[in-house]
Amino acid sequence: MAGIKEIRTRIASVNNTQKITSAMKMVSAAKLRKAQQAVQQMRPYSEKLQEILVNVSADSDANQDNVYAKVRPAQRILIVAIASNGGLCGGFNSNIGKATIALIQQEYATQFAKNQVHIYTVGKKVRDMLKSKGYEPTKSFVDIYDDLSYDTVSKLSTTIMSEFANGTYDRVILLYNSFKNAATQVITNTQFLPLVAPEQDTLQGVKKFNYDYIFEPDKEYIISELIPRSLKIQFFSALLDSFASEHGARMTAMHKATDNAGEMLKSLRIDYNKARQASITNEILEIVSGANALKG
Repeated sequence: MAGIKEIRTRIASVNNTQKITSAMKMVSAAKLRKAQQAVQQMRPYSEKLQEILVNVSADSDANQDNVYAKVRPAQRILIVAIASNGGLCGGFNSNIGKATIALIQQEYATQFAKNQVHIYTVGKKVRDMLKSKGYEPTKSFVDIYDDLSYDTVSKLSTTIMSEFANGTYDRVILLYNSFKNAATQVITNTQFLPLVAPEQDTLQGVKKFNYDYIFEPDKEYIISELIPRSLKIQFFSALLDSFASEHGARMTAMHKATDNAGEMLKSLRIDYNKARQASITNEILEIVSGANALKG
């Protein structure tokens, strides 16, 4: 058993750690509330815009000329791995790195062998993790969370859209943690580009989206305006989802760490009391033995 001084030092250390994890939990809880509200406010707009876009473009010849819907052989692949700059959030960052590697190995191994798979990382943790595994990111964006706004994110999404339009990449994949609740994050793998026509319910000749809209100025112009905006909003929504998921994961991790510290403190205090009792018993025995020796 460790000595009393050593146990007392460990108790003080664990107690300080518990205070830190508890404070981090409260900070993440406050940030999560704000991030969750942003996600909840964005989703209805994003989903409605996508619904309108699907309905408008379903029967339009203009959609055939849409540069973002051009399907080419998947030779040059871009994977955008979205995580965070901070740690202490469980497997939040490492799960995205593992999902990125698994995607490359399972679906794009041939292209990767030809150096035709590029990786953009958002967040330095996933960047460092991929580097350590031998998957060097082509570009890394670590400052985007300093000002997580639509204007900031749209600059990155515009760059990616331009690279697809000019043929630099044939397919763009987004990998991120989708926010479900504070304790659950779902790893999401979605094709950002090219746009994939949604499946329609052709049962009995009825389409899933059959709303009748009046267009002004015309359908083709609206498509040309809606598609880039929809893509930018989709990308921004993925960042908001990941941001909320990060704080949910960190809050959960810090909650567990705080509880574990409490359990460890209980165990250490029991050990401390045992060591102290043993020390007192030894002192009593020494006194009694000394007294007996003087008598003898």
